[in-house]
Amino acid sequence: MATTVSFSVDSPRGPRTVSVAYERTGSGEPLLLLHGIGHHRQAWDPVLPLLASERDVTVVDLPGFGVSPALPDGVPYDLESVVPVLGALCAELGLDRPHVAGNSLGGLLALELGREKLVRSVTALSPAGFWTRSERLYAFGTLRAMRQGALALPMPLIERLSRSAAGRAALTSTIYARPGRRAPEAVVSETVALRAATGFRETLALGRNVSFTGDVPGLPVTIAWGSRDRLLLRRQGIRAKHTIPGARLVRLPGCGHVPMSDDPALVARVILDTSR
Repeated sequence: MATTVSFSVDSPRGPRTVSVAYERTGSGEPLLLLHGIGHHRQAWDPVLPLLASERDVTVVDLPGFGVSPALPDGVPYDLESVVPVLGALCAELGLDRPHVAGNSLGGLLALELGREKLVRSVTALSPAGFWTRSERLYAFGTLRAMRQGALALPMPLIERLSRSAAGRAALTSTIYARPGRRAPEAVVSETVALRAATGFRETLALGRNVSFTGDVPGLPVTIAWGSRDRLLLRRQGIRAKHTIPGARLVRLPGCGHVPMSDDPALVARVILDTSR
């Protein structure tokens, strides 16, 4: 069950109140988990028990996604606003420079948190921001198509498709290499989350000019890429390694863009190794 916390952040129009839904479990050093665009905190469910055995894990719905409310007026969905929001969230929850792991958009946010020295280690799973223009156009077009498909399908059809491996593949094979492993209820839930994501359009619009440049010095950084990532192609991992020379680049065999479901044990090991 998620808890919602509200806190104040500065904006060009003055202080604004932001609310974020989160779950916290486990014990040990703090670890913050960030999902990708259009997804929700439940993306991390397959690895959560493995991580919670060694870490005090906080998993969040980013603002405008999952059950977290949209950002208030005057707070845009850009890196310059969302990274301070996450920093303020950590302060509100008493997370003193947590380790952070993020996937896709969450991976980009994790790297930015590392660059701002707000965290003690970074694990970025297929992070956004290392694309060429054509790769970005392809990824954004694919995401828009996924969103339009989710909006167009009536709920009874989504539920019916989720009951078969072929149906789950039709709904989620763009982001999972092994969509048949997803539970029917998980597929329905994440399709609904994609439909309802109030932050989707603005996040995508403001991402047009986003790229990650510069190093993340002084922190352990791991960049991991699924060998079967169909959204952000794995050659982007090579660019990420060139951009952050001190990072460890890890291949995730047989994994798609959201690898936590495809190989939970491997993903958990990569995150824990980095945070050690």
